[in-house]
Amino acid sequence: MKRVFISVELPEEIRAEVLKIQKELDMLGLLRGKFTEIENLHLTLKFLGELSDVEVRAVKERLKGIEFEPFDLELRDLGVFSEKFVRIVWLSANGKEVFDLQERVDATLEDLFEREHRFMGHLTIARPKKVEQRKMFLEELSKIKFPKLKFKVDKINLRESKLYPEGAEYKNLLEVSCVPKKRVVS
Repeated sequence: MKRVFISVELPEEIRAEVLKIQKELDMLGLLRGKFTEIENLHLTLKFLGELSDVEVRAVKERLKGIEFEPFDLELRDLGVFSEKFVRIVWLSANGKEVFDLQERVDATLEDLFEREHRFMGHLTIARPKKVEQRKMFLEELSKIKFPKLKFKVDKINLRESKLYPEGAEYKNLLEVSCVPKKRVVS
Protein backbone atom coordinates (compact mmCIF):
# COMPACT_ATOMS: atom_id res chain seq x y z
CA MET A 1 0.00 0.00 0.00
CA LYS A 2 1.10 3.51 -0.79
CA ARG A 3 0.01 6.73 0.96
CA VAL A 4 -0.75 8.95 -2.04
CA PHE A 5 -1.75 12.54 -2.83
CA ILE A 6 -1.97 14.92 -5.79
CA SER A 7 -0.08 18.18 -5.54
CA VAL A 8 1.31 21.30 -7.10
CA GLU A 9 5.05 21.61 -6.51
CA LEU A 10 6.82 24.90 -5.86
CA PRO A 11 9.68 26.41 -7.85
CA GLU A 12 12.99 26.85 -6.01
CA GLU A 13 12.70 30.65 -5.79
CA ILE A 14 9.33 30.33 -4.02
CA ARG A 15 10.76 27.71 -1.64
CA ALA A 16 13.57 30.14 -0.77
CA GLU A 17 11.04 32.86 0.08
CA VAL A 18 9.00 30.45 2.22
CA LEU A 19 12.19 29.53 4.09
CA LYS A 20 12.63 33.22 4.98
CA ILE A 21 9.08 33.28 6.39
CA GLN A 22 9.78 30.10 8.39
CA LYS A 23 12.95 31.66 9.83
CA GLU A 24 11.03 34.77 10.83
CA LEU A 25 8.41 32.59 12.54
CA ASP A 26 11.15 30.66 14.31
CA MET A 27 12.78 33.87 15.54
CA LEU A 28 9.58 34.77 17.39
CA GLY A 29 10.50 31.99 19.82
CA LEU A 30 6.83 31.26 20.52
CA LEU A 31 6.38 28.11 18.47
CA ARG A 32 7.64 24.66 19.40
CA GLY A 33 7.15 22.06 16.73
CA LYS A 34 8.23 21.26 13.23
CA PHE A 35 8.71 23.41 10.17
CA THR A 36 7.95 21.77 6.83
CA GLU A 37 11.24 20.83 5.19
CA ILE A 38 11.93 23.10 2.25
CA GLU A 39 12.11 20.15 -0.17
CA ASN A 40 8.71 18.92 1.04
CA LEU A 41 6.76 22.15 0.50
CA HIS A 42 3.79 21.60 -1.81
CA LEU A 43 0.14 22.45 -2.24
CA THR A 44 -2.10 19.39 -1.87
CA LEU A 45 -4.96 19.28 -4.37
CA LYS A 46 -6.31 15.95 -3.16
CA PHE A 47 -5.22 13.42 -0.55
CA LEU A 48 -6.10 9.93 -1.75
CA GLY A 49 -4.98 7.86 1.24
CA GLU A 50 -3.56 4.33 1.28
CA LEU A 51 -3.78 2.78 -2.19
CA SER A 52 -2.80 -0.57 -3.65
CA ASP A 53 -0.57 -0.72 -6.73
CA VAL A 54 -3.66 -1.47 -8.85
CA GLU A 55 -5.41 1.65 -7.51
CA VAL A 56 -2.30 3.77 -8.11
CA ARG A 57 -2.18 2.58 -11.73
CA ALA A 58 -5.86 3.51 -12.18
CA VAL A 59 -5.23 7.00 -10.78
CA LYS A 60 -2.20 7.44 -13.05
CA GLU A 61 -4.24 6.52 -16.12
CA ARG A 62 -6.97 8.99 -15.19
CA LEU A 63 -4.56 11.82 -14.44
CA LYS A 64 -2.75 11.38 -17.76
CA GLY A 65 -5.95 12.59 -19.46
CA ILE A 66 -6.58 15.65 -17.31
CA GLU A 67 -6.80 18.93 -19.18
CA PHE A 68 -6.13 22.33 -17.66
CA GLU A 69 -4.73 25.67 -18.70
CA PRO A 70 -1.51 26.93 -17.10
CA PHE A 71 -2.15 29.71 -14.60
CA ASP A 72 -0.41 31.97 -12.11
CA LEU A 73 -0.84 31.07 -8.46
CA GLU A 74 -0.24 33.50 -5.63
CA LEU A 75 0.59 32.56 -2.06
CA ARG A 76 -0.75 35.51 -0.17
CA ASP A 77 -1.93 35.25 3.43
CA LEU A 78 -0.20 33.72 6.44
CA GLY A 79 -2.56 32.11 8.95
CA VAL A 80 -3.78 29.17 11.01
CA PHE A 81 -6.85 26.96 10.75
CA SER A 82 -7.87 27.36 14.39
CA GLU A 83 -6.79 30.22 16.62
CA LYS A 84 -7.85 28.18 19.65
CA PHE A 85 -5.72 25.13 18.82
CA VAL A 86 -2.84 26.19 16.58
CA ARG A 87 -1.73 22.98 14.86
CA ILE A 88 -0.92 24.20 11.34
CA VAL A 89 0.56 27.47 10.09
CA TRP A 90 -0.11 28.02 6.38
CA LEU A 91 0.17 30.30 3.40
CA SER A 92 -3.07 30.56 1.46
CA ALA A 93 -3.17 29.86 -2.26
CA ASN A 94 -5.49 32.41 -3.76
CA GLY A 95 -7.20 32.50 -7.10
CA LYS A 96 -10.15 30.87 -8.79
CA GLU A 97 -7.84 28.79 -10.98
CA VAL A 98 -6.50 26.65 -8.12
CA PHE A 99 -10.07 25.81 -7.07
CA ASP A 100 -10.96 25.05 -10.69
CA LEU A 101 -7.94 22.74 -10.95
CA GLN A 102 -8.89 20.95 -7.74
CA GLU A 103 -12.44 20.49 -9.06
CA ARG A 104 -11.03 19.14 -12.33
CA VAL A 105 -8.96 16.60 -10.34
CA ASP A 106 -12.10 15.65 -8.41
CA ALA A 107 -14.09 15.23 -11.63
CA THR A 108 -11.33 13.10 -13.17
CA LEU A 109 -11.38 10.73 -10.17
CA GLU A 110 -15.04 11.06 -9.16
CA ASP A 111 -16.03 7.40 -9.46
CA LEU A 112 -12.89 6.30 -7.57
CA PHE A 113 -12.83 8.79 -4.68
CA GLU A 114 -15.23 11.02 -2.80
CA ARG A 115 -15.18 14.67 -3.83
CA GLU A 116 -13.49 17.27 -1.65
CA HIS A 117 -16.08 19.22 0.30
CA ARG A 118 -13.84 21.62 2.19
CA PHE A 119 -10.87 22.31 -0.08
CA MET A 120 -8.79 25.26 1.06
CA GLY A 121 -5.77 25.89 -1.11
CA HIS A 122 -2.89 26.24 1.31
CA LEU A 123 0.75 25.45 1.84
CA THR A 124 1.58 24.04 5.29
CA ILE A 125 4.77 25.71 6.50
CA ALA A 126 4.77 24.64 10.18
CA ARG A 127 3.15 22.12 12.51
CA PRO A 128 3.34 23.48 16.05
CA LYS A 129 3.22 21.01 18.93
CA LYS A 130 2.92 23.90 21.37
CA VAL A 131 2.51 27.65 20.98
CA GLU A 132 3.75 29.81 23.84
CA GLN A 133 1.55 32.84 24.51
CA ARG A 134 -0.96 32.00 21.78
CA LYS A 135 -2.49 35.50 21.62
CA MET A 136 0.92 37.11 21.20
CA PHE A 137 1.89 34.51 18.61
CA LEU A 138 -1.21 35.25 16.53
CA GLU A 139 -0.57 39.01 16.77
CA GLU A 140 3.05 38.56 15.69
CA LEU A 141 2.00 36.19 12.91
CA SER A 142 -0.27 38.89 11.47
CA LYS A 143 2.67 41.33 11.40
CA ILE A 144 4.93 39.17 9.24
CA LYS A 145 5.22 40.75 5.80
CA PHE A 146 6.57 39.09 2.69
CA PRO A 147 6.67 39.82 -1.04
CA LYS A 148 4.06 38.45 -3.41
CA LEU A 149 4.84 34.81 -3.98
CA LYS A 150 3.57 34.21 -7.48
CA PHE A 151 4.44 31.35 -9.80
CA LYS A 152 3.18 29.52 -12.87
CA VAL A 153 1.29 26.24 -12.38
CA ASP A 154 1.67 24.12 -15.48
CA LYS A 155 1.84 20.62 -14.02
CA ILE A 156 0.55 18.50 -11.18
CA ASN A 157 2.14 15.54 -9.45
CA LEU A 158 0.98 12.23 -8.03
CA ARG A 159 3.19 11.64 -5.00
CA GLU A 160 3.75 8.98 -2.41
CA SER A 161 4.30 10.00 1.20
CA LYS A 162 6.22 7.82 3.63
CA LEU A 163 6.00 8.94 7.24
CA TYR A 164 8.96 8.55 9.58
CA PRO A 165 9.55 9.87 13.13
CA GLU A 166 11.95 12.48 11.73
CA GLY A 167 9.50 13.61 9.03
CA ALA A 168 7.85 12.74 5.75
CA GLU A 169 9.66 11.53 2.67
CA TYR A 170 8.04 12.10 -0.71
CA LYS A 171 8.48 10.22 -3.96
CA ASN A 172 7.11 11.37 -7.28
CA LEU A 173 4.97 8.70 -8.96
CA LEU A 174 3.74 10.77 -11.92
CA GLU A 175 4.12 14.29 -13.28
CA VAL A 176 1.36 15.57 -15.54
CA SER A 177 2.00 18.68 -17.61
CA CYS A 178 -0.97 20.85 -18.45
CA VAL A 179 -2.92 20.09 -21.56
CA PRO A 180 -5.03 23.07 -22.54
CA LYS A 181 -8.73 22.33 -22.68
CA LYS A 182 -10.00 21.75 -26.17
CA ARG A 183 -11.71 24.80 -27.55
CA VAL A 184 -14.92 24.50 -29.48
CA VAL A 185 -14.91 26.68 -32.55
CA SER A 186 -18.33 27.57 -33.93
